[in-house]
Amino acid sequence: MVDLIIIGGGPAGLTAGLYATRGGLKDVIMFEKGMPGGAITQSSEVENYPGYCEPVTGMELMECWPKQAMRFGLRHEMKEVSRVVRECDGTFTIQLADGSQERGKAVIVATGTTPKKAGFEGEEEFFGRGVSTCATCDGFFYKDQEVAVLGGGDTALEEALYLAKIASKVYLIHRRESFRAAPSTVERVKKNPKIELILNATVKRAYGDEMGLQGVIIEQEGREIDLKVPGLFVFVGSIVNTQVLKQEDGGYLCELNERGEIVVDLKMRTSVPGLYGCGDVRADSARQVVCAAGDGATAAVDVIHYIEKIGELKPC
Repeated sequence: MVDLIIIGGGPAGLTAGLYATRGGLKDVIMFEKGMPGGAITQSSEVENYPGYCEPVTGMELMECWPKQAMRFGLRHEMKEVSRVVRECDGTFTIQLADGSQERGKAVIVATGTTPKKAGFEGEEEFFGRGVSTCATCDGFFYKDQEVAVLGGGDTALEEALYLAKIASKVYLIHRRESFRAAPSTVERVKKNPKIELILNATVKRAYGDEMGLQGVIIEQEGREIDLKVPGLFVFVGSIVNTQVLKQEDGGYLCELNERGEIVVDLKMRTSVPGLYGCGDVRADSARQVVCAAGDGATAAVDVIHYIEKIGELKPC
């Protein structure tokens, strides 16, 4: 049995592994079915991570994180986790997709979220080259240019307001006549002179060249509109990756909120002792790399105290 099992190899998981091993835990495994780094590795430029004077790619930012964590003893297993089960003695069994298992005294879930795709032609082709799902990350690259936002919820409208401070104009594209966002947010959007609403419309196709996005074709009430913008921000929801917490009876191992995010306290502890949630998968996450790293460090420090506290495990 190992001390700690970390599920997810992004900024939260890697930082948790670094702090846990450097803090004295002898046996820590991180399960990440692909190469560590997380979703930020898809970003073409990162310029808001503290300590970097010049912009770097997401891959460059994350390059040394796995090496640093593994230098202190973190083990990376390139395997997919199917389910986390809590045993009667308070330990956890990790069921893996290949049929094998691993047991641990504590578990940190740092599986993140997956942005929902809108499904239009060219979305995948130009993702990271004009199509984005993070205005905070990529908005500055369109300073004094025209951009478009797709979506009608709180996130879409809030990001449109954020982009309006940077871009010369923001086109807000929504498939319905009315918005699902909070009335106060809708009112602020409607009053903003830099935001133009394109309602009852959908994005049909994105186009461009090897340099990136050049525009999108919008379908509105039977007619097509060619909107020439270098940036399109898609906010049609996200999928919270909490599948590993789903139990055989259909319920979840710990408390989730109405959006399916893991409910945690200030130490990243869930409703189940020994189980932690970090990064984008947790409730009220800022969904920024620096915040995810902080979550991982916070959880790992508490895990060390938790394992010291439980001491020798007693049989069921």
